[in-house]
Amino acid sequence: MEKSSGVTDTAHRVFAWVERFLKSGGLWWSVGISVGLAVLSLAVATAVVVGWPADRFAGEGPTHHGQDAHVVVHVLRVLGRNLAGALLVIVGAIMALPGVPGQGLLTMLIGLTLLSFPGKRRLERRMLSVPAVLRAINRLRARFSRPPLELD
Repeated sequence: MEKSSGVTDTAHRVFAWVERFLKSGGLWWSVGISVGLAVLSLAVATAVVVGWPADRFAGEGPTHHGQDAHVVVHVLRVLGRNLAGALLVIVGAIMALPGVPGQGLLTMLIGLTLLSFPGKRRLERRMLSVPAVLRAINRLRARFSRPPLELD
């Protein structure tokens, strides 16, 4: 019984803190941060999508990656890319929820391109096979005078 009363007390304290925060103008900070992050995610997504070569998703993809001069540098680069990719996939999944601003599917796709796992190419192509996603990406690329993505 005491455990549930502790949980209830904690919930009441959290709700009281949120209420004080919102009454003291925190709502405007929340809206500002949310809009700022949405604009930042759109800018990063645009830069990445425009930077992709047109044949990025064509064929089987690269069969080997260039090796760094030192093994430690290579391992750190792979770990960094996978960590950044996982973070982008998680953030994209959150942004894909209704009511959360941002480019959720696009952010997840960018995160997937950074990750290294079996079946990655198939998953990327599956996401790009959604006509609305491919159309939006190619329209964005056209605005920056870039050729459309090739999927063959």
